Amino acid sequence: MSSGEPQAEVGIIGGSGVYALDELTDVRRVRISTPFGDPSDEIVLGVLSGTRVAFVPRHGEGHRIPPSRIPARANIHALKSLGVRQILGVSAVGSLREDLVPGHLVVPDQIIDRTREARGGTFFDQDVVVHVPFGDPYCERLRLQVAKAAVRATETAVHDSATYLCMEGPQFSTRAESEMYRAWGCDIIGMTAIPEAKLAREAELCYAGLCMVTDYDCWREGHEDVTAQTVVEVMRRNSVAAKRTLAALLEEGVADIECGCHSVLASSINTSLEGLSPAAEERFALLLGKYLR
Repeated sequence: MSSGEPQAEVGIIGGSGVYALDELTDVRRVRISTPFGDPSDEIVLGVLSGTRVAFVPRHGEGHRIPPSRIPARANIHALKSLGVRQILGVSAVGSLREDLVPGHLVVPDQIIDRTREARGGTFFDQDVVVHVPFGDPYCERLRLQVAKAAVRATETAVHDSATYLCMEGPQFSTRAESEMYRAWGCDIIGMTAIPEAKLAREAELCYAGLCMVTDYDCWREGHEDVTAQTVVEVMRRNSVAAKRTLAALLEEGVADIECGCHSVLASSINTSLEGLSPAAEERFALLLGKYLR
């Protein structure tokens, strides 16, 4: 994809329950190949609330890609190649707290990573060593704007901070695991925030999550074990609130705001870029281009 005129300003990665944005106008679909493989599906370009957006269904059309096999590197790289500067990841989560009730929206501010390396958690796994700061895994500016938009646009309870436990999956938790995560102080549990948040940081993109609570995992007495069917039933209701939040957020013109996320690599690259091979320069052209010049 050409690095000329941006095709979109904001990227939206849709998860369980948000497989499409029917509200988009001026829609077109593009297929993009990246040095890190192909994205989950075609990228849908369109206009929502006056903002050009690029939408990718995280699990592909028909929900055919399990969490451990989501091509997150390709998804993030493809969105950046379209000119996207900010990404909102929408996902379903389980609740690890009594007051986070199925149907509520959560905008997390922290993550605990319990995934495995096979997911591809970095763009820089060869030729270049990069250590980005990740103390605050979500863009705080964008995160707070998402929470305010959710409060403004929906009648759903919105929680503006939480610790997200990202598990490997695709199986749900055991009771012992669920109780352990609660003891750790985790608030919600899901399977997709990692490596998306890490990769967005490496790509110098703002990233925030909008999480839809669908169940109580398996820790709560008197609550049935989580099943795919119960998740889907709650998700149908939550998806309306999530889409209203997206529309309200974009009305704010958030894409035009400068942020420190956009220059994080300036102090994170440990490798001298002067001796990179042509193949490495090509692989990292989009991510490191301004530092290679």
